[in-house]
Amino acid sequence: MEDSAELESILPYLPLVIGSSRRLLWPSKVVEALEAMSRGPDHSRVNCGEVLSIAISDMRASLSLADPLALSAPLGYALFFDELMSGADSRKWFAEDIPKLANLLLRLPSLLEVHYQNSRAYGYGLRILGPQQPGMVLLSQELIGALLACSLFCLFPISNRGLKHLPTINFDQLFASLYDSYSESQENKVRCIICYFQRICLQMPTGSVSFERKLLSLEHHPWQSFLSYPYADFWTKSTIRLCPFQVHSSGLIEDHAIEALEVDFANKYLGGGALHRGCVQEEIRFMINPELIAGMLFLPSMADNEAIEIVGAERFSDYTGYASSFRFSGDYVDKRSVDFLGRRKTRIVAIDALCSPRMKQYKPKYLLRETNKAFCGFLDQSKYSQYKRLFKMNSVLVSLIKDNKHDGDISGDEILLHDDHYFSVLQLNEGSSLPIKAKGESRTEEVRKSDEKSWHLEDCENYIGIATGNWGCGAFGGDPEVKTIIQWLAASQALRPFISYYTFGLEALQSLAQVTQWIILQKWNVGDLWNILIEYSCQKLRGEADVGFFAWLLPSLPK
Repeated sequence: MEDSAELESILPYLPLVIGSSRRLLWPSKVVEALEAMSRGPDHSRVNCGEVLSIAISDMRASLSLADPLALSAPLGYALFFDELMSGADSRKWFAEDIPKLANLLLRLPSLLEVHYQNSRAYGYGLRILGPQQPGMVLLSQELIGALLACSLFCLFPISNRGLKHLPTINFDQLFASLYDSYSESQENKVRCIICYFQRICLQMPTGSVSFERKLLSLEHHPWQSFLSYPYADFWTKSTIRLCPFQVHSSGLIEDHAIEALEVDFANKYLGGGALHRGCVQEEIRFMINPELIAGMLFLPSMADNEAIEIVGAERFSDYTGYASSFRFSGDYVDKRSVDFLGRRKTRIVAIDALCSPRMKQYKPKYLLRETNKAFCGFLDQSKYSQYKRLFKMNSVLVSLIKDNKHDGDISGDEILLHDDHYFSVLQLNEGSSLPIKAKGESRTEEVRKSDEKSWHLEDCENYIGIATGNWGCGAFGGDPEVKTIIQWLAASQALRPFISYYTFGLEALQSLAQVTQWIILQKWNVGDLWNILIEYSCQKLRGEADVGFFAWLLPSLPK
């Protein structure tokens, strides 16, 4: 295998070695152990959780992994497979699934070889996607299955992961937590993971999943191919119109009816407590879509100007409840269609909010941080040229309006026009004038008369809005009314055609639909709403506003 910078960056975090023939290999003793397991429990004696934990320890010793497993991990494996799992399911797991997973692990070196050969031309190879390094990794679902089998068997070296700010990747803490502080929710998290392995052993998926580190550059260079981190002035002067806002008092983000970018209320370490005791929004998503866990192998923690987007993760489990009431409720058959890369049309964006911000969340510095964080996640950087042209033209229009040099009735929020495929930018070619006339009336008047229906696009490939909810609230302690407005600003500025907001029945957001409808009727743009949010927040900091943003904006709202 040819040396590559991609492989060199990830190799210290893989359980494989490079042999004399420059090929990826398992150490010989690990091969022996996996081959024995692949022939079934009669050969390997791996027929229960207690023996499985011993086999795991032996393989780790063969890999010279110095870091010990979580102290109670062996007891957790024994508890789940020997007591919590039914006798029939346990016998099937060790007789059929463990041999298939061992075979999958034996093929990990060849799967990686093929992966690097296929990705060489495109730069999507498995590597550490480090801080301030925008890029994408594209993995087959089969390769992800093999990587997650490494996690199950706790085979990843972890010595240097902390130095790289990489999250947990082995499953020892997941099982140790089950034993140390048993809860039904923790048991059911493990059931979701086991369901995934059973499903891929029954039929291996053939698609792919992409993992992208997104970035708003802290530097500003005219030649860069992505947007820079906006200052407050960017939001103050924005003339982008607000996108339609849909409120759902019930339902779940992952069940959104049409394709959308689904928000993961993330920890800065991808996955949060998924492989520990956590069991809220992010952790649940990682349990029902376990392929998301693969990103925890190579994606270090997010900075304030970063987000992570994952496309194609298949859902394998159904569930009920939340936090302590979370329960696995059986197989889920994911029927979402796939794109040209073989990715399911499930788009998940991980954005981390401020934790326990208290009063500082109202300071302009932190409002900017949260809005830019959401904007980074919601932005489609592949359409950078459109954004750049649009934002440049907004500045031109603002200047024209201020100087009163145009001869038509045009406003900045009307520069974003609708066509049959996407929201395209009005082209200012040489010799053109504003406003553009169409069918006997100005184009701007035509746009003004449009309502939410004008945002409907027949081309579903580009009709990708935002599905979100109470990001940064709950355990993170954010103000739900402020966080709602921040996400709306970010979605609108990112040119998303809609935002679908799931309130999860939160009492503080009972009037959300009424407030957003009122705001839309005012024909405010992003800059207008941003400036009003800043005004409210400043009053809040000075102790002049003792009510929430909604009641401050609309005092007539029912108490």
